Amino acid sequence: MKALITGINGFVGPYLKSHLEGNSFQVVGTDIHPGEHVDVVADIQDKDKVLKLIAREKPELIFHLAAQSSVKLSWEQPELTRKVNVEGTRNLLDAVLAAGIEPKILLVSSADVYGIPAKLPLTEESPLKPISPYGHSRLEQEQLALSYNLLIIISRSFTHTGPGQNPIFVCSDFAKQVVEVELGKRKEVTTGELSIKRDIIDVRDMVKAYLLALQKGKPKDIFNICGGKSYSLKEILGVIISLSGKSIPVRTEPGKIRKHDTPVILGDNSKFSKAAGWKPTIPLSQTLNEMVEDWRRVLGK
Repeated sequence: MKALITGINGFVGPYLKSHLEGNSFQVVGTDIHPGEHVDVVADIQDKDKVLKLIAREKPELIFHLAAQSSVKLSWEQPELTRKVNVEGTRNLLDAVLAAGIEPKILLVSSADVYGIPAKLPLTEESPLKPISPYGHSRLEQEQLALSYNLLIIISRSFTHTGPGQNPIFVCSDFAKQVVEVELGKRKEVTTGELSIKRDIIDVRDMVKAYLLALQKGKPKDIFNICGGKSYSLKEILGVIISLSGKSIPVRTEPGKIRKHDTPVILGDNSKFSKAAGWKPTIPLSQTLNEMVEDWRRVLGK
């Protein structure tokens, strides 16, 4: 069975490819830039290239990861964020229709569609009130996808992390900074607001969920994929610093504090767990330890 992964150069793509190949799928990877895992270079915003790609490959499963996925960048480039996340998705779905095929499609959305929760934990029925351009783009992307008569399943993915993540994201940023202190490349760790709490799972648990979502889900299903436990950034940083065995100074930097942010995110994964028999298995402490070790390898070169 052939599976197509869009945006395979991103953080999740290589993990998903490895998981799919381990389950005997043939994987075709596409991305805007060439890379180790990229079989076809194509910009999701290029309608003609996407049409040709889908017509040629005729995948039976599509994992749509291609996106502008940074909340921070979305404030700086809201138009680009919408073009990639919404119009790029439109190009993909139109290409599937044009090819006359019926693949199962996983549309990866985000917990950011909920905005600031009035009630926790968040269920799939919670109000959708995004507060960032990124969140708005994901909600519009969902609404667009549901308007198509295709075999689409939507994952509202909560925070996921692991070795190899770009340090624009907080766990990887903390791990990188701590290792830089170990190596004498900096004297302190700088942070934003540490009281913020996030529901975080390991990327390897997330990619297992993505395959199960297509295997067990029904068309138009929407699932929260999350751990059901929230951790403060202070807790996370504390674990990472403890792994260094050193006393490391921490300084709050005003420039890293977002003007608009959700204080606490906590999800309810019971709908997905019931449908797919899934639950996360990798403890956050293990994930953070492996991230620190990965940064030691990268920065110690």
